[in-house]
Amino acid sequence: MEIRIGIVNSARELTFESSQPASEIEATVSDALESGAKFIRLVDEGGKVYLVPAATLAYIEVGSEKARRVGFVA
Repeated sequence: MEIRIGIVNSARELTFESSQPASEIEATVSDALESGAKFIRLVDEGGKVYLVPAATLAYIEVGSEKARRVGFVA
């Protein structure tokens, strides 16, 4: 699923694909913000680790888990 992260005072957003379920991403972000952690740690499909400063987080948009359709739609 696609994850889009907005960072304060940055014109661009961070976008990557993750194999984690939406509920797990939401729990990770919520726990980090509630505990006062300095960084939010997320992992993409290829195993890259993204550390986002929690203080500068503007928003996180988590895409849906539905599969993309292939082919012609009538």
